[in-house]
Amino acid sequence: MRASVVRHHNESVALGTTPAGEGGPTVLRMILGGRMRRLREACGISLENAGEAIRGSHSKISRLELGRTGFRERDLVDLLDLYGIIDEDERAEFKQLAKQANTSGWWHRDTDWLPKWFDTYLGLEQAAQLIRCYEPRVVPELLQTPDYARALMVLAHPNEDEESIERRVALRMRRQEILTRPDPPQLWLIVEEAALRRGIGGSQVWLAQLDHVLRATDKSNITVQVLADHVGGPALADGAFTMLRFAESDLPDIVYLQQLTGALYLDKGADLAAYRAVANLLSVHAAPPEYTSQLIAALRERHPPTLDQPSDI
Repeated sequence: MRASVVRHHNESVALGTTPAGEGGPTVLRMILGGRMRRLREACGISLENAGEAIRGSHSKISRLELGRTGFRERDLVDLLDLYGIIDEDERAEFKQLAKQANTSGWWHRDTDWLPKWFDTYLGLEQAAQLIRCYEPRVVPELLQTPDYARALMVLAHPNEDEESIERRVALRMRRQEILTRPDPPQLWLIVEEAALRRGIGGSQVWLAQLDHVLRATDKSNITVQVLADHVGGPALADGAFTMLRFAESDLPDIVYLQQLTGALYLDKGADLAAYRAVANLLSVHAAPPEYTSQLIAALRERHPPTLDQPSDI
């Protein structure tokens, strides 16, 4: 992941008090990496010189500062020495944050099949305060029923056995628990009408899925807008995307773009502005949220499902 934009934070907040429970190690690594990067830059020390201090390369420092990998305590101590951090309490806070950042997320048990690039997304999704998504193909993952998700998995992974498929479904259902926790994120979805018409899994599964989306729209933290076919959403946005916003001031907004064999994580100001503009445009063209239940009910009654075979994780 490239992380080129980092908002300044309130340095009076204790480093060691950053909560590890929601986003797990991914977010904590990014927070720690961003703070270490600001320390290095404040001292005018290059990536190369910092790398030499920990017997590594500039690319290793870059990976640490971007949160791609965790800090070993020895490397952290050497860098704090190099950056002139001598206060023992402050050093202890950095060490505690590094220790928390090196723990495993709840999805660690699935790392035998989970792509590393998606492991990163899971941590970000768990920590997000706002999740804003445009989906032209299928019902978004955070609102899928188990049967609908299972049908997608079978289409996308025809050579996998039942146990492997069930592990994928279980992971997707576990992700959805963020929507019902005590302090859930705001979920704002813009879904193509065509995506809702696709009868993934057959009529029974499809109808149950639409009912599930209808129930979700009753929740105060979930907003669903439907984009009619004639609007031409795919012409406005080049595929699905997700925008994530975090409560932590250390973290920038991030745009997540999933690809067939990887993903992009964008946080440059120009990228964020472009995707934010497209998200706003899609929202304007989509039916207002208060009409979503009526549109889905009408779709449920009037349109027989059509089957498509999208690729999926």
